[in-house]
Amino acid sequence: MQVTETLSEGLKREYKVVVPAAELDAKVNQRLDDLKGRVRINGFRPGKVPVAHLKRMYGRSAMAEVIEATVRDTNNQIVSERGFKLAADPKVTLPTEEGAIEQLIEGKSDLNYTMALEIVPPIALGDFKTIKLTKLTADVAETEVEEGIKNIANQNRPYTPRPQGEKAAKDDRITISFVGTIDGKPFEGGTGDDAVVLIGSNTFIPGFEDQLIGIATGETRALKVAFPAHYMKEDLAGKDAEFVVTAKSIEAPGTVTIDDEFAKALGLESLEKLRDAVKDRITREHASMSRQKIKRALLDELDKMHKFDPPPTLVEEEFDRVWKSVLQELENERKTFADENTTEEKAKAEYRAIAERRVRLGLVLAEIGEKNNITVTEDELSRAVMDRARQFAGQEQRVWDYYRQNPQAVAALRAPIFEEKVVDFLLELASVKDSKVSREELYKDDESAS
Repeated sequence: MQVTETLSEGLKREYKVVVPAAELDAKVNQRLDDLKGRVRINGFRPGKVPVAHLKRMYGRSAMAEVIEATVRDTNNQIVSERGFKLAADPKVTLPTEEGAIEQLIEGKSDLNYTMALEIVPPIALGDFKTIKLTKLTADVAETEVEEGIKNIANQNRPYTPRPQGEKAAKDDRITISFVGTIDGKPFEGGTGDDAVVLIGSNTFIPGFEDQLIGIATGETRALKVAFPAHYMKEDLAGKDAEFVVTAKSIEAPGTVTIDDEFAKALGLESLEKLRDAVKDRITREHASMSRQKIKRALLDELDKMHKFDPPPTLVEEEFDRVWKSVLQELENERKTFADENTTEEKAKAEYRAIAERRVRLGLVLAEIGEKNNITVTEDELSRAVMDRARQFAGQEQRVWDYYRQNPQAVAALRAPIFEEKVVDFLLELASVKDSKVSREELYKDDESAS
């Protein structure tokens, strides 16, 4: 076998590989020799079929298998001997001349192909003990707990029918029938019966709920509204409409006495236990936000410490994913780049920079994990699958089977677990100072990290 490097440019490498026909033939003979003890051919005793006879019968398929295995093994050897980490699968180019593959399959020519690689650059890791971070934390205020309990009470308040003739007010629950028209013509989805509207919830088209204030049971009135310019249905977006609405029933919200009996109705032992549960939930929310912010700050520091050009293929793949998401979001919201005060060109540049950062940080975190033997255990993966399965009540077995049969899905679960373990490792090394702040400060400028 002969391997010749024909390109070494940046992170790109290319090799010309030649494997003599005699070497391929020897491998075919070995494969057929292994095969003769397993095949049954009339006229021959088991294990006594001559290799020459087997070659006439199975030679072409055996050669195809040998070529495939030789290319795979040779590529692995080239990568391993040079200590490369690949950014993507190697690209193999076989001869394209007419009859070349046929000659190769028949064993009349050498295996001659090129292999193109894109490699991950060597990453010199920084001194993580020099990283200084501030961890923002916030205590749970009693007012937060009280507000949380009040919200639960509002969500569980009873409704009672208003007396006949009494008018609807804000926070009332109304059951309606309606017929909508645009330019006097009904439109798809514009008719409904027994629809429940909570006045003030802002779940209907802007202006719809407000115009129901003052309506009485049995009353019919026409509501004039305009669909939002970015409405999800393109044929309705921005259009004026009229809805003829009849109130079938009106219910007024009752009050909830927040006491032990209320807590018991929610399945808790007492009001004190309800307070504890609400406080525990808010504590977890604060802890999650605190973690999110210090992780973001850590990634910023890692980005400053490690400056290198990431593999273009990985950046392009990440950019494509990000860009498709951006375009889909704009389409769903019926917006343009101008609506976002930018241009497509500027947006592409911004999101390409985000893609480069993500790829670079991903490679840095992977390198840190590898150098420090950080791995995801089978128990951790199993727990993640079980947590996922619990989100689909009644379909747990189907979810479990899905992950068992899809390695890519398991890899998608493993990646965030691995990342969090590397982050934990780095936070142990970094100098972290706690800083107590208000709830408002903790949640200020909360945006998804890029």
